[in-house]
Amino acid sequence: MKKIVSVFLIVVLFYSCNEYQNALKSEDVSVKFDMSTKLYEAGEYSKAIRLFEQLALTYRGKPQAEKLFYMFSMSYYNTKQYYLASYQFESFVSGYPKSEKLEESAFIGSKCFSMLSPVYSLDQTNTVKAIDKLQAFIDNYPNSPKIPEANKILKSLNEKMEKKVFENAKGYNIIMDYKAAIIAFDSFIADYPGTPFKEDAMFYKYDSAFQLAINSVPSKMEDRLNTAKLAYSNLIKFKPDTKYKQKSSQMLAQIDNKLQNITK
Repeated sequence: MKKIVSVFLIVVLFYSCNEYQNALKSEDVSVKFDMSTKLYEAGEYSKAIRLFEQLALTYRGKPQAEKLFYMFSMSYYNTKQYYLASYQFESFVSGYPKSEKLEESAFIGSKCFSMLSPVYSLDQTNTVKAIDKLQAFIDNYPNSPKIPEANKILKSLNEKMEKKVFENAKGYNIIMDYKAAIIAFDSFIADYPGTPFKEDAMFYKYDSAFQLAINSVPSKMEDRLNTAKLAYSNLIKFKPDTKYKQKSSQMLAQIDNKLQNITK
C-alpha cells in the first residue's frame, strides 16, 4: 500500500512539474495566468513569480490585471523580496485606486521598507523611507484597522533613529571630545524631547560637562564647573531616582570640592 502511495505521489509531482514547465513555454497567456494563480494559491510563490513576470506586460489593462498584479506583489512580499514588493505595491496603488485591495496594498507596501531597515549602527536611508511611507499611510487611512500595527512599527523605527543619533552623540563623549558631545546632546534632547534615551542623554551631557570642567585651565574652570552643576540639576529634576544617581552624586561632590578650593 505504501509503495502504491509513493508511486502515486511521484506521478503527481512529475505531472505538476511538467504542467509548470509547459506553462512557462506556452504562448497562451490564459494558460500562464491559470497556472500562476494555481501556484500562488498553493503558496508556490517563487514559481508563480516567474509566470507573473512573463505576464506583466501583456496583462496590463486587461480585466484580470488587478488580480494578477496583486498576486504578483504579494508573491514578492511572501518571498521576502521587499524592494521589488514595495515597487509592485506602489504601482498597484497608483494603478488601481478603486480596488478593494487598495488599503491593504498601501499598508504592506509601506511596511516593506521597515523590513529593509537595518540595525541602528548602519545607514538608515530605508528607515527614513519606511517612516515617511508609514506616516503617509496613517494620514491617508486614519480609520484603517491596520493603524495600531502601523503605529507600533513607526514607534520602533523612530526609536531606532533616536538610538542612532544618541549613539553618535555618545561617541563624542567616548573619544573625549567633550565640547562636541555637549552640543550633540543638547541638539538630541531638543530634537527628541520624548525619547526613551533622554535620561541617558542628560547624564552623558552632564558627564561631558564634568570632564570638560575638571580638565580645564584655571581661568575657565569655575564657569565650566557651574555649567556641569547645572547639568546635574537638570538630570535630577528630570529623573530624581535616576539610575546614574550614585555616580552623579560622586561627580557633584568633586565639583563642589573644586568650587570651594577656587573660592578659597
